[in-house]
Amino acid sequence: MPGLDALIALKDRAKEVRERFVVSRSSEIPHDSAVQYEEFELGAAKVGAAGQQWAEGALDEEMEREKPPLRKIDQYMPPDCPCCNMTKRFTMAILASIGFLISFGIRCNMGVAVVQMTANRTDNGEREIDWSDDIVGVVDSSFFWGYLVTQVPGGLIASRFPAHRVFGTAITTSSLLNMLFPGASRLHPAAAMAVRILQGLVEGVTYPACHGIWRNWSPPLERSRLATMAFCGSYAGAVLGMPLSAWLTEGIGWPAPFYFYGVAGVTWGFFWYWLAFEKPSKHPTISAREQVYIEESLGKQPTSQPTFASTPWRAFATSMPVWAIVVANVARSWTFYLLIISQPTYFSEVFHYKVAKSGTLSALPHLVMTIVVPFGGQLADYFRKNNILSTTNVRKIFNCGGFGLEALFLLVVAFTRETTVAISALTLAVGFSGFAISGVA
Repeated sequence: MPGLDALIALKDRAKEVRERFVVSRSSEIPHDSAVQYEEFELGAAKVGAAGQQWAEGALDEEMEREKPPLRKIDQYMPPDCPCCNMTKRFTMAILASIGFLISFGIRCNMGVAVVQMTANRTDNGEREIDWSDDIVGVVDSSFFWGYLVTQVPGGLIASRFPAHRVFGTAITTSSLLNMLFPGASRLHPAAAMAVRILQGLVEGVTYPACHGIWRNWSPPLERSRLATMAFCGSYAGAVLGMPLSAWLTEGIGWPAPFYFYGVAGVTWGFFWYWLAFEKPSKHPTISAREQVYIEESLGKQPTSQPTFASTPWRAFATSMPVWAIVVANVARSWTFYLLIISQPTYFSEVFHYKVAKSGTLSALPHLVMTIVVPFGGQLADYFRKNNILSTTNVRKIFNCGGFGLEALFLLVVAFTRETTVAISALTLAVGFSGFAISGVA
């Protein structure tokens, strides 16, 4: 039959093009174990040409893909982005970014709401939440007690279980706990601390889990773009979380931001579990072209997952570069979370601003940092790719320069009592800290 013969010939042609693409990929990309994170940059032009050849030649691509079984929800609501026609990997990145936006918005709630929590008076003239400054500090810091504990185990958990489920469960659980915080605060400071510690425990796995997601979803040539898109949600969360929490606190009451972000996180969790999958081969509606592109660019994945026993802890503990990264991240996290927690209180107590104005001004430095971070990354890559500076010098200059200027302007904030000078210095301090991220990324 002529029609059947033509169909068979078309299918054979698609197989031939696919095999030629796989051979081209394996022969053109150097897989040298001595090359670290810049390995994928060496064959970018060749890979692009091969990818175009595959896109033009794979006419019958859908016949080559075995689709996984549909879930019950997929029979009624196919897991495709309802608002626009995006690739599945970018859908994952945008959803992860929104997840981080909610996660960091939750971390802003306490710093903003505590101003009104401890200032409100009941009909009897007593404070609604009668906490001293010491109790406020302990409740604030209790989040990080839990957060610290699950940082390292989070990587092992994300390698043992599907990383997308770990990530989604962490943010959804933290959102549910966020709605319990107002009641726990009225009950006893110990109850509030318990909720905060549990939030820290579950949110400590979010960053390791997100890296685990990109292990299966991110082609090497797009890893920086996808990871940046996802992690930018954390900075946007601070920019949006500060003023939004302040407006909700002043307009409705201090419990409002906790309930708002709790509901937002649970709603996000529904979309995440609907649209996110562990790997391309388990996504029922991903195109064959995208699945093949991701899987072939990643190459053969290791079948054995790291365990606590197989992790080279001694090598980590005796590695000076590892300690340099640890110190840099401690310095970065210290100032970042200090400002998220303390900025609204600083503006309220030093300059006597109302809650809404304090929250809005607190977002300004983080808005500048949100702009500086991608600019600093592009600038650092420009210096490296054009051989203006070595990778080591780029890391040292951006890291030390960013932290040094941040420290200088924070000293100005500490000693000045002029409103304009303090706000300008604080904005510049946080803005310059964005360059330091290029030194540890």
